[in-house]
Amino acid sequence: MSIASILRRRGTMACTVPPTASITEVARLLAERRSGAVLVAEREPARRDQVLGIVSERDIVRSLAKVGAATLEMTAGQLMTRALRTAEPATTLHEAMGLMTAGRFRHLPVFEHGTLVGLVSLSEVVEILAREPMAA
Repeated sequence: MSIASILRRRGTMACTVPPTASITEVARLLAERRSGAVLVAEREPARRDQVLGIVSERDIVRSLAKVGAATLEMTAGQLMTRALRTAEPATTLHEAMGLMTAGRFRHLPVFEHGTLVGLVSLSEVVEILAREPMAA
C-alpha cells in the first residue's frame, strides 16, 4: 500500500501559510483544521522549490517552553523547520513510516511531478498499517 491510498481516502489537501504568517495565525489555523502541521510556502499552488519549511504543533510548544509568549509574535518563517523530507504518492506506507520514525517527525509533505499534493501524518500511516493482516 502507498501514500496514494491515504490521499484517495481523504483528498489531496495540504494547508500552507506564507512565511510572514504569525505563529498566532498558524496556531489558529491548526486548531480550525484539526491539523498537526502546516507547510510554509511562497505561494499556492506550491511547487517543491517554493515550499520553504514546516511548522508543527510540536515546534510551537517547544518554542513556548524556550522563549515564552514571544513565540506568538514570531513568524512561520522564523519558527519553521527548513530541512524537509518528502515523499511521492507511490511511496509505500512502510517507507513513509520508516522515514518519519528515523527522522523523529510526524508529518510528511507529498509531491507529485514537483507539485505539492498533500501532507500525511504518521497517525494516518499507522492507522492503515494496523489494519493489514500480520505476516506469518
